[in-house]
Amino acid sequence: MNSSLVFVLLIVAMVMCTNIVQTYLKQRKIDPEANEDLEDTLAKIEMLEERIKVLERIVTENRFDLKKEIDAL
Repeated sequence: MNSSLVFVLLIVAMVMCTNIVQTYLKQRKIDPEANEDLEDTLAKIEMLEERIKVLERIVTENRFDLKKEIDAL
């Protein structure tokens, strides 16, 4: 191969790699506002999980089944 062609290809490859690294680093940058939204969402999810656990416990209790059977009569 021609040495000038290899040199040009190396420069092009270096520029492409630099752009990829820059894009990666920009994507990794932590946005404080997005982090707050994430914390709020996680808190809501935890609250909803607790409510679901309570509802599951209520529904699976024997008294609930008994009341359901009495109401069905």
